[in-house]
Amino acid sequence: MKRSFVLLLVPVALATITLRAQNPQRIAPRLIGFDVVEASIIDMQNAMQKGRVTSKELVLQSFARIAFYKDLINPVISLYRDAVAEAELLDVERAQGKYRGPLHGIPIAVKDNTNTTFMPTTGGALAFKGYTPPYDATLVTNLKNAGAVIIAKTVMTELANWVTNGMPGNYSAVGGWGMNPYDPRRDPRSGNDGFAIPFADGRPSMGVGGSSSGIGTAASLWAGNVGTETSGSILSPANANMLVGIKPTVGRISRWGIIPITADQDTAGPMTRTVADAAIMLGAMEGADPHDPATSLCSPPPGRDYQQFLRLAGLRGKRIGIPRALYYDAITLPGGTSASGGINAAQRAVMDDVIAVLKAQGAVVVDPANIPTVLDQNPNNNNAVIGTCVGLKATDVNCSTVFKYGFKRDFAAYLASLGPTAPVKSLTELRQFNTANASQNAIRYRQDLLDTSDEMNLATDLGRYTLDRARDIFLADAHGIREAMTVNNLDALLFPGSSSAGIAARAGFPTIGVPFGFIPNAPTPAFPAGFNARDQPYGVGFTGIECSEPKLLEIAYAFEQATKRRVPPPFTP
Repeated sequence: MKRSFVLLLVPVALATITLRAQNPQRIAPRLIGFDVVEASIIDMQNAMQKGRVTSKELVLQSFARIAFYKDLINPVISLYRDAVAEAELLDVERAQGKYRGPLHGIPIAVKDNTNTTFMPTTGGALAFKGYTPPYDATLVTNLKNAGAVIIAKTVMTELANWVTNGMPGNYSAVGGWGMNPYDPRRDPRSGNDGFAIPFADGRPSMGVGGSSSGIGTAASLWAGNVGTETSGSILSPANANMLVGIKPTVGRISRWGIIPITADQDTAGPMTRTVADAAIMLGAMEGADPHDPATSLCSPPPGRDYQQFLRLAGLRGKRIGIPRALYYDAITLPGGTSASGGINAAQRAVMDDVIAVLKAQGAVVVDPANIPTVLDQNPNNNNAVIGTCVGLKATDVNCSTVFKYGFKRDFAAYLASLGPTAPVKSLTELRQFNTANASQNAIRYRQDLLDTSDEMNLATDLGRYTLDRARDIFLADAHGIREAMTVNNLDALLFPGSSSAGIAARAGFPTIGVPFGFIPNAPTPAFPAGFNARDQPYGVGFTGIECSEPKLLEIAYAFEQATKRRVPPPFTP
């Protein structure tokens, strides 16, 4: 029998929840004896082991905090009503001496493009609203087997941002807008400024990053969440919300049961408040899967235990390269007439501090360690020149068709995996649904990317796609990151913010993002006088070649522990 569940929860949890005032209008819930704000998975696990808190109480606290902050930051698309009952069973297991591991009884959330049979999976698309798939994603099964309590689906950019050009981050027809907890105000610009972007449409004043959402983890609504990335959608929201994000090697975590963009680059990964928590989630999510042959690429550590790589001296002797050209310093690309790339003065000051920390911790900093492909004067050999094709086929010049072709191919395979319950049977049918339901906000920002994908012919366009994919790999891998690391004998490359996302994603290489500092939120056109925008988070990314997550964890953990620069959002009590 299904339990009914009241979202507000305070009466239910009256014995364990007290209220603390932040201001006269807002009163936030808090557990007596254990404060979940900024608590790590390890903190929560230790508290449960000592009897200071139960999994049920943690889940109740998560639901209370979600209810409290829902209108401010809009963190979820759906909630799992039986999560409390699952937590109770896990508490019973613990009392009986059964311990599943460090995620036992820990509340987490997953992105709403990841199949769950116990909550809808929509990808934010109106055609999928309310749809519950017939099977769980492999990573969901792995997390549940590890004892995690999946309590919610996070807001996301619709279909992982493969709907239209210019789709605002963390907006979908189903979920609406997700707001950055470091400044959860709407964009105050009127839109009457000569720019085409409609700033007054309700979007956040502070960007939230890529299509995954980090806002609930940043606000301590749960311990961590699962994101997915094709090109930046773990690293960018982690950077924007002062989180640790692991974008793993493509294939490290099974993609089975995840609404795709393209299997060539898609991967899931953890987003948490600490490196140790991300390591715990990575191990739980990983595992060989016959549905996804790529899971055989990297061998997991014994017991899938990545905590063994969390070493305070992990930076000592590591060779860290600084890819100055394009990523730090602006350069003129072949065929260009003005400088491209680079970082501004505030970002440079942050990165100068980061490099000083690396040196102080015993790392060997190789500066510069430029990526050859971005300096190559042959435009056909320059990764920064060859972008992603986002128009119709007639415009496919000096760009890669991998996304548009891959989405047509892999979305069809995903729909087929759903069997007769699939809400739509093809990409064409999805586009037709969106057009028919335009008045219901199905395609508020058009569907240009869906159109350009559907124009692809999987048979006649296979040759072009195959050539583009081979070129992507050569430019990002052999002539890109791998060449830079081999020539300079590096353990990792250090990128500002999430700027490694594009090139590392094409190569299928891992990156770990770590919080560090803040920079001004100063967009163009500027905010109106008197708005007083708050500073936005800004971190770093450590990138390596395939299957190098253990080494990257050593580096990221030592850096995090040497700096400890993450701070909670200013409004979070």
